[in-house]
Order: sequence, then structure tokens, then C-alpha cells
Amino acid sequence: MKPRVLGIIPARWGSTRLPGKMLADIAGKPLIIHTLLNTSRAASLDAVIVATDDERIAVAVEAKGFEAVMTDPELPSGSDRIWEAARRREADIIVNVQGDEPLLPVAVIDRSVEMLIERPDLEVTTASCPLSPDRWKDPSAVKVVVAQDGRALYFSRAPIPFSRSAQIPVDLLKLHVGLYVYRRDTLRNFCSWDQTPLEKVEKLEQLRLLEHNVPIGVVDVPGAGRGVDTEEDLLLVRKALGG
Repeated sequence: MKPRVLGIIPARWGSTRLPGKMLADIAGKPLIIHTLLNTSRAASLDAVIVATDDERIAVAVEAKGFEAVMTDPELPSGSDRIWEAARRREADIIVNVQGDEPLLPVAVIDRSVEMLIERPDLEVTTASCPLSPDRWKDPSAVKVVVAQDGRALYFSRAPIPFSRSAQIPVDLLKLHVGLYVYRRDTLRNFCSWDQTPLEKVEKLEQLRLLEHNVPIGVVDVPGAGRGVDTEEDLLLVRKALGG
């Protein structure tokens, strides 16, 4: 039987760098609606909902005919928000698509879901794309090192893998794409665990999975589009979407 796949977009109001960005106007629509419309195009998803902590976001989502689920504003992370919404729904696989990613190619979603369905040895899948060498030392660019069988070995804000020579093979430079596809039980377990030492140091919650020996598959994709974290990002996304 084909597993039921549910896409959930966490959308909170209090973004650190750009508060209220989920309702930022882009070509006449809020950012969250652009992300919803784009995510809904993924063939692998049986349904898409928004998990939010703010009535203003919920009203905007429902006004466009989508479903919004209110979640506890005190939840510590987007993953916890995803699980609070997911546990009320029937779903075998839960896909976490960030609300500020309106340009994420739907092929990234579909290929990540496909990998999890085809690989029973994996519990979570995500994606990576080529990393520009000039961003290798940028701590805001999260890097991932991947094994020969497609499993993630490590994620870091540091420049990994390190090269002792002057050159590093460009094909080893991988930028992590912040999309996650979970088996239901894995997401539940993940949200029940305390933060782990490496997670606290790097400020990367996916390290909690690796520290608990949860196998994460990584799909290679050509690119991931631009997310919206800053005013500059917002201007560039507006230009890309014609607004």
C-alpha cells in the first residue's frame, strides 16, 4: 500500500531577523501563500497544511482555501510545531517544508520523498545542492558530508570537508537544503529527545538525529532556490516572483 504523505509548513510570526515575514507581500500575495502554492505542486504529497502560532497567519492561509493548524507558541522549534500538527492527522510520512522557501523546486520534495519510500534502511531524508567555494567558510551556509550510499555523515557550519592541500574537489562541497522527510515514528521520537551536545554547539537540530544513530539519506539536487531570511532576500524573491 502506498504510504500517505503529508506536507506541513511551519510558519511562526516571530522570525528573529525578519518578524512577520510570513505575511510579507510578494506580487500581491503573502510569502506563506507563495510557499503553499508551490509546495502543493509536489506530486508526492497527498495534502499540505500550515502549522502556525499566529492567528494572522492562519487567517491568511484559510482565506486562500488552505488549512491552518494552530500550535503552541511556546514550542522550541519548527520540528516540534510539525509534530504537534502531524499527530492530529493520519500520515505515514511527514514532510517539513520551510515557510520561507517559496522558490524550492518541487522536484526536491518529490525526490526526497521517493528516496525514503525506496530505502527502508533510512528514517529521514533531506537534500543537498552544490556549494559555491566562496561560501565554504560562511557559517550561515550549512554543509553536509555524505557517504557513498547517500547517508549523511555530518552537518556543520564549519568548512567541511577540510582539505590539507590547496584545492578541494568541488563535487565534495555540498550545501544542505533545509527540507526534511520523516517516517512518522521517527519524527515523534525526535521531538521527545532532549537536545544533544553537538546540536547545542552547532545550533543544528538535525545533529540530534545523527547523535541518536538515526540514518539520514541525502538527495543531490542541482539547486534549491532562495529562502527569505533578510530584507535583501525578500527583495530578490520579489524580483523572482514578479513583485
